[in-house]
Amino acid sequence: MNRVMVAGVGMTHFGKHLGMGVRNLAIEAVDAAIDDAKADAADIERVYFGNAVAGIVTQQEMIRGQVALRRHALNGAALINVENACASGGSALSIGYEAIASGAAKAVMVIGAEQLNHADKSRPFNALRGSTDIEDIGEAEPGQMSANSLLMDFYAEVAQRYLDTYGADPADFARVAVKNRKNAAHNPNAHLRAPQSLDDVLNARMIVAPLTLPMCSPTTDGAAALLICSEDYAKARGADAVELVTTRIASGARGNPVRDAVAIAYEAAGIGPEDFDLMELHDAAAPAELMQYAEVGLCAEGEGHVLIREGATDIGGRTPVNTSGGLLSRGHPLGATGCAQIVELVVQLRGQANGRQVAGARQALAVNGGGWLDGSYALAVASILRKV
Repeated sequence: MNRVMVAGVGMTHFGKHLGMGVRNLAIEAVDAAIDDAKADAADIERVYFGNAVAGIVTQQEMIRGQVALRRHALNGAALINVENACASGGSALSIGYEAIASGAAKAVMVIGAEQLNHADKSRPFNALRGSTDIEDIGEAEPGQMSANSLLMDFYAEVAQRYLDTYGADPADFARVAVKNRKNAAHNPNAHLRAPQSLDDVLNARMIVAPLTLPMCSPTTDGAAALLICSEDYAKARGADAVELVTTRIASGARGNPVRDAVAIAYEAAGIGPEDFDLMELHDAAAPAELMQYAEVGLCAEGEGHVLIREGATDIGGRTPVNTSGGLLSRGHPLGATGCAQIVELVVQLRGQANGRQVAGARQALAVNGGGWLDGSYALAVASILRKV
């Protein structure tokens, strides 16, 4: 197996960019990644394009990546579209990792891009219905207007179960939202950066009890791109590269996909949870982050709220989590999220994160979840990065 390097990263501002479109978002991120790697577009042999819901939101189906890059220098590279719910970006990364590790390619571009905001506000919410089993929930009726993401109903159920089982308090979920917003204040690409207090979060509009609006990820547009390559290519270009040690996928059919994906990634890398300086976890809703603390091995089952109360996952704590602001504040443009997590970890491992920098960061973990089946994600992608 060849070593795999992340040589270049690029990311748009995440936010509400009504009408900007997947094409413009993707190209902005791609050009930034190429420049960052000091690379040439002609060297890129393959493109893996992650997108979750363009087929419904913008009605661009089937050849999403080819359309996005049709006027770009990468339009001649072999391109594969990857759709795997909210883990589309992480899944595209996994395929790109395998291409470099196997020697099938020396340089590839991994892209995650999503335009969620639309003049027809029912489109993104109805698109999210497809992230679970439609036979279970039924098709959306013509003209049906959802008030919020169906996924928040699922998160609310597991959140209430967590409160009832482990004696936590809704204020613990609010602490996650406050922490991640504090981090996002130092991330110029984050969707939501204005400070918020515990009272702000707890007294905000209720979406689905016990989740208030700031405990739920916003409807976000954005793109992130990663130029991954062989060690030799990175050295030849003089890139400030970070090693992508491994990336592994697990399906919910096996049980707990986060726990399973992380376990096989740890085994492949020969490390454990105590070896990480920071993590980006999939906090599409605040309780998800608390539960993932146990799933990735930071604490025992049901003790996530203890960590957030102690400040263990703050910047400066034992293992900082979601220094980017996470999905709650950086934003969650579905197909772009998995790539955006890697952008943050690369920036951190390079020591370029400015006001949110984790001192001495050398090893990091990202967990990207996707879809929802049987009380958990339908799949999860775990990626480990290391400072060279």
